[in-house]
Amino acid sequence: MKSFNLLLAILLLAACTSTRITSSWKSADSTASKSFKKILVVAVMNDKDRRIREHMESHLVASLIDNGYDAISSMEEYGPKTFSKMNEEEVLQQLHSNEIDAVITISLLDKSRERSYVPGNVTYQPSYMMYNRFWPYYHAYYGRVYTPGYYTVNTKYFFETNLYGLKGTDKDLIYSAQSEAFDPASADEMAHGYAKAIIRNMKSKALLAASK
Repeated sequence: MKSFNLLLAILLLAACTSTRITSSWKSADSTASKSFKKILVVAVMNDKDRRIREHMESHLVASLIDNGYDAISSMEEYGPKTFSKMNEEEVLQQLHSNEIDAVITISLLDKSRERSYVPGNVTYQPSYMMYNRFWPYYHAYYGRVYTPGYYTVNTKYFFETNLYGLKGTDKDLIYSAQSEAFDPASADEMAHGYAKAIIRNMKSKALLAASK
């Protein structure tokens, strides 16, 4: 039973810290999705979430590179104030001069914190399966009732990811996905899981070719 409970706890922890795609969409008009020359990854977040931004950009860039695409991070290429005080024409000119023909944006839509109570002992077995006498039942459940519980604070992140084309016929929104991450152990772990989930989803929609 102890081994089972330990395994269950590990599985629950893995599930809680993973990123999952909640919904995604692909434009029916997209024709050049697999042939991007250079992709810029831009995380749209405020200064207090700069560390998250750095990890999200770098992990998605690394995953794109692993799949054979030339990709760069806006933080590394243009600094934290990407495109600050620039108009659309100036931004597009800068991107074209750098041979960037697609942009992936990552927006942190919301971040919520939840406080929940965890009982000290949550293991349960029906009485007819375990106890047919008074004392074993009383002794077992007395310990469960009086084992102190504790409070935990969990954080949930909600992201939106958009893929925009900049050349040819794909100059509008090509792909959009919403995802969530529940109580990640670190920004780095969350970004790693996010990048894997997004790449997997984009491949399933034939937006990215197989590794080159």
